[in-house]
Amino acid sequence: MSQDTSVLHDSAPLDLRLSDAELEATRDHIVSFIRGVVEDAGADGAVIGLSGGIDSTATAAIAVEALGADAVHGLVMPSEVNTDENMSDAERVAEMLGIEYDVVDINPIADAVFEAYPDATEDRMATGNVRVRLRGVLNYFVANHEEKLVLGTGNRSEALTGYFTKYGDQAVDCNPIGNLYKQQVRQLAAALGMPSDLVMKTPSAEMWLGQTDEEEMGLDYDTLDAILALHVDGPLSKAATVRELDVEPTQVDRVVDLYERSAHKRQMPPAPEPRF
Repeated sequence: MSQDTSVLHDSAPLDLRLSDAELEATRDHIVSFIRGVVEDAGADGAVIGLSGGIDSTATAAIAVEALGADAVHGLVMPSEVNTDENMSDAERVAEMLGIEYDVVDINPIADAVFEAYPDATEDRMATGNVRVRLRGVLNYFVANHEEKLVLGTGNRSEALTGYFTKYGDQAVDCNPIGNLYKQQVRQLAAALGMPSDLVMKTPSAEMWLGQTDEEEMGLDYDTLDAILALHVDGPLSKAATVRELDVEPTQVDRVVDLYERSAHKRQMPPAPEPRF
């Protein structure tokens, strides 16, 4: 097992880190995946939205390894609900990796949407999703212009719980880290040489001021990962998962509820079955 304990919280109920050999193989596999997707599309590189969080940081770093810094374009897209610290971290990542990046303030665009339909402006979730979807529009605007693909930054933990905006941050061409639990994303980022303060940073989609992923989901990522791995992805029953992880039954129920309620996000939009 990899000896990098800096990516594992002391309170983690399950160690999901990959062995050194597994981590190296995973890294190589993702690099090959990115190259293959870009080459198959006949694209000139990739566009990535940079948030300053660990997922976009890891994705950008491995994209540079796969394609070279000159073929990766980062977009930093702040709004009024984003902290200066996170936007500074996003720019720091771009500069550290040596990639071209642009800072695009989405406030004027979001304000135009809110002015077009003011009835919904007090709805925190609706306005937060507007900002996320606008970033997706900008990603594709730049990608289309430069004949590049949009790389998503979603991980497996988010995908299984629906912790993403439909047609927003998952409006992408592919998800290079989409098969990794959050704990494994931290491990990969550390292996890619990312700074420890970014590796262990508190995750936030920053859909509104003060928002954090873990507070909104109702449990921390290490617990979420463990329940997903053993109960949702794995074979253990609810009771066995509770005993194995020493978690509360309500925590398992919460994860299962998130998984079931977000099923529509992991599927193509439904259409009626053909009658003839």
